[in-house]
Amino acid sequence: MIGNHNIMLSGEYFKVLNASSPENMECYFMGFFRDGQLVGGALFQYLDFIRHQTFQKNEALYNIRNFFAGRLSKDLMILGNNMLTGQNGFYFDTSVMTVEEIMPLLHEAVLKMQKEIRKTSIITYKDYQPNFVTYFQGRDYKKYLRFSVQPNMMLKLKENWESFEDYINSFSAKYRTRAKSARKKLSGIEKKELTLNQIHAHRKEIHLLYQNVAENASFNTFFLGKGHFESMKEHMKDKFRFFGYFSGEKLIGFYTLILNNNDIDTYFLGYDKNSQKEKQLYLNMLLDMVEFGISNRFSRIIFGRTALEIKSTIGAEPTEIFGLIKHRNPLINYFMKNIFSSISPKTEWIQRKPFK
Repeated sequence: MIGNHNIMLSGEYFKVLNASSPENMECYFMGFFRDGQLVGGALFQYLDFIRHQTFQKNEALYNIRNFFAGRLSKDLMILGNNMLTGQNGFYFDTSVMTVEEIMPLLHEAVLKMQKEIRKTSIITYKDYQPNFVTYFQGRDYKKYLRFSVQPNMMLKLKENWESFEDYINSFSAKYRTRAKSARKKLSGIEKKELTLNQIHAHRKEIHLLYQNVAENASFNTFFLGKGHFESMKEHMKDKFRFFGYFSGEKLIGFYTLILNNNDIDTYFLGYDKNSQKEKQLYLNMLLDMVEFGISNRFSRIIFGRTALEIKSTIGAEPTEIFGLIKHRNPLINYFMKNIFSSISPKTEWIQRKPFK
């Protein structure tokens, strides 16, 4: 099947989006055919800002962001997946098509969606690595602003890390001590993988823990529904893994992973704020993700574009990614660069180098 190289473009994952996409999001899937044969596919997401409290009221830029969302960008169409980091928007069989043939098709697909499904205030192409810039330099993309926000943090797992201890021992003394100290603080906490039935049984606690993290983000365009993790487990089965942290019978934190061929994509997580501070839950989650990757012989862990500095302390490194954005109103689009810089999240961080 087209897209099997990337589980985020698979039928199983599309079933999840159909069943439990965020309340203010609509998803559409487009197929590309040649001589009756499916040769490619693309994912489009429509985001309605009016149906979502996009911006946090405790932010200094709340008024600017709220005005922009409510008056200038009531809705948005994305070629890609706003719930994940990375190029998860399309796939083509390159044995029968070249990139030079693919790019005009994507442009036509965007126009078709705007004409036949719904015109939106903004159109976005999401998350491409720098070597893709050359494919967006034609006439079709002149009116788009190319933008870059926070990088995607990735960790390549070395072949000589045969155990978690090998990984920890590759740290310099400072970071090795830090990791071991975090591990000790997890004393008394039980970590276990949850089945579909257990995820359902803890549905309310899971959603509250997720909201603790999601609502604290400075920039958020959607919230997951209460049944989302159940839907992920039901449709993706062993490709989706859910790990919970328990203090006695109480669930105090969780993280989730998507197993994508040789890669692990970290997904959403949640935690109790007090437990996070006392037990260093977040750092321990990152370390547990690495341990899972090493134990199961994966090649790479994709950590996404949040919490950059702490992810660098466990060895993840930044990979720059860019996107394209265009407003339907020509006057607003003319000032898009200034507007975008006003509402896009800014993060100052120091990249740490934990390895010897």
